[in-house]
Amino acid sequence: MRLTLASYACRPEASTGRVVPEPESPLRSAFQRDRDRIVHSTAFRRLEGKTQVLAPSRGDHYRTRLTHSLEVAQIARTVARALRVEEDLAEAIALAHDLGHSAFGHAGERALDQALSAYGGFDHNLQTFRIVTALERRYAAFDGLNLTFETLEGVVKHNGPARMPLPEPIARHPLAERIDLSTQPPLEAQIAAVADDVAYCAHDLDDGLRAGFFAAEELLPLPGVGPLVQGLLDAHPGLERSRLAHETTRRLIDAMVSDLVAEARRRIAAAEPGSPEDVRALDRPLVSFTPAMAETVAALRAFLGERVYRHFTVNRMSRKAERLVRELVEAFLEAPECLPDHWRARAVDRQATAAAVRDYIAGMTDRYAIDEHDRLFATGREPR
Repeated sequence: MRLTLASYACRPEASTGRVVPEPESPLRSAFQRDRDRIVHSTAFRRLEGKTQVLAPSRGDHYRTRLTHSLEVAQIARTVARALRVEEDLAEAIALAHDLGHSAFGHAGERALDQALSAYGGFDHNLQTFRIVTALERRYAAFDGLNLTFETLEGVVKHNGPARMPLPEPIARHPLAERIDLSTQPPLEAQIAAVADDVAYCAHDLDDGLRAGFFAAEELLPLPGVGPLVQGLLDAHPGLERSRLAHETTRRLIDAMVSDLVAEARRRIAAAEPGSPEDVRALDRPLVSFTPAMAETVAALRAFLGERVYRHFTVNRMSRKAERLVRELVEAFLEAPECLPDHWRARAVDRQATAAAVRDYIAGMTDRYAIDEHDRLFATGREPR
């Protein structure tokens, strides 16, 4: 049973529409179709093979970009329902938000950005926009996914108003003419953005505990997190590490989401928005943590940065990944004739070659990037 939407929610029947007009579905709303197109996209499936923080070689139970995206979408739906806004739109934006990430987590993106710095670098948010508007080629009538303007707006603005001047792929898109990208994002996009924060903080904590990068007792000094862990240790002395990790994670998610909903309701009541346009016109977002929870999140991020993101095993993986990506970029820029046919056809000049190399490498999974590197550089054995 669907809840009655609030006046400030985006509504599929009031959508600005799509770039290429399409008949409406008798079974699914416009935002449901957006969600389904994202789930069925090639880029979404590839997220299974892209590192989140810990490489799959460390085990089968750590997050990938795909599992992270699913977790963000689940949290986004919970918050959207609590605030009576469009769940399907929030879910679509959440599922799409990581489509543009490259292989090997942030290390791969850093290497791609640096190696292509002379040609505009690399930005995963902009790459997501390219994927959903051009690079996916599945439909007969258009390139991309032909998503609604509301979903595209959420993709562009989910981290806040778009920076000016707009990047060229966005500036020349009809989206830039029909929707003001300098305003606040609608609530559904704000929800997807903060759901991302909730998911990666809680689940990187879980992965770090499971990997043995730190003990649960080391979390005790952290504001907000420490009392959760202490309560578990007191109630369940001797609890095995995997159960302790899960219980800590789920209780932290519950605390963060509860705080988020309460603060959003307070801000909504104070601002009294009567429509999505009222939300866009505000000078600050409505979906945010309380100051106390924001302090908890900041302290947890700092802890994870030191104990997980800069752990020596992660540093080693990052170093290898950066070298591998850099060598792939250099090889294809130097010899674009080595690109597969579809990508080689785009390499008509130096700038176009760089764009083709960017899109080709950014779409690779970890495994495919390693195999492609072997095909270019390995000697003495047959690459996979």
